[in-house]
Amino acid sequence: MLVTLIAAARSSSLLDARFDDERPLDAAGWLALERAIPALLPLAAAELRYCSPTPCSRQTGDALGLSPLAQPALRDCDMGRWRGMTLQEVTAREPQSVDAWLADPRAAPHGGESLLAFVSRIGGWLDTRPIEGDGLVVAVTEPTVIRAAMLYALKAPPASYWRTEVHPLSVVSLSGGRGRWSLRLG
Repeated sequence: MLVTLIAAARSSSLLDARFDDERPLDAAGWLALERAIPALLPLAAAELRYCSPTPCSRQTGDALGLSPLAQPALRDCDMGRWRGMTLQEVTAREPQSVDAWLADPRAAPHGGESLLAFVSRIGGWLDTRPIEGDGLVVAVTEPTVIRAAMLYALKAPPASYWRTEVHPLSVVSLSGGRGRWSLRLG
């Protein structure tokens, strides 16, 4: 099975990097999406097409002709009381909590999901895709979700999450299934 993950086009939240934000695509995101459509349009042939429930993921999927089914399991990490705030704002208010969160993948000082729980949730979604063999699955979601999927697939140490970048409209493919995933480039 091949799972192709597309990072949603840019929303205004990327301009100020707010946690778990629900803003729709901004003008720059729509423009970038229009330019990317020709290259991404063939992915609409996938047997299964999903998106996270955020406005920017739904809008990206719809613009690509995917008519994606929203999957709550593909939502961003639950950031608890930090939701909607920037890292700079949280660091000013709770510097020790931010340090703990960045240092310990089991920590959830914000009252939401720990990094390990987030990666596990995304891995569980990957492992329960119903298509076997040569089936193709496409999902539009936040860059953070794609980072978690790559971490899960590669069985990489949790610190790798902080050293991985996924830009809007990036495409990452994973091949395999049920705990045996490989990152597929090209």
